[in-house]
Amino acid sequence: MYNYKIVEQVKRKQKPFAGLLRKVMIIFGVLLLLLGVTISQGFMLPGFLLVVLYAAYNIFSRKEYEYTMENNQLSIDVIFGNRYRRPAHLLELDAIEVVAPNWHEAVAMYRKNDGTVTLPKYDYTSYEEDTPFYTMIIMENRTKIKLLLDLSDEMLQILKRRYPDRVFLS
Repeated sequence: MYNYKIVEQVKRKQKPFAGLLRKVMIIFGVLLLLLGVTISQGFMLPGFLLVVLYAAYNIFSRKEYEYTMENNQLSIDVIFGNRYRRPAHLLELDAIEVVAPNWHEAVAMYRKNDGTVTLPKYDYTSYEEDTPFYTMIIMENRTKIKLLLDLSDEMLQILKRRYPDRVFLS
């Protein structure tokens, strides 16, 4: 019916001690390498392993999500370390059961502690406190899943226009 493509980038907020952990890993890595050069070569292997561990931590601790809504599909990609992209979901929007804010009664039965229905949950939010997130219940590969998303107003308006009985904005 309508052709559209909306792309939204969501950057996940880092955990409180991630910066401190990075600094400690760098300090110990440099210290072990210096000890390996000056005192004994036995310190070199742990120093190199710590550098490799730091590189892996640096890549996998930085996450971004990209939502792409095109025509009747929603794709969600996870981007690690601003470099490595991995497709997470490719969803048909006709399979939506409900989209609502996390506090709304339409998704009350899917909540973690209060709900009666337990579904596989995938969290693709930014963890920013001032950004509202939405719960989407949708079928993927004959399995009902629960997605937590930071949807833009433009995406929400298109979803509301296409599925007025399944999308709740307030």
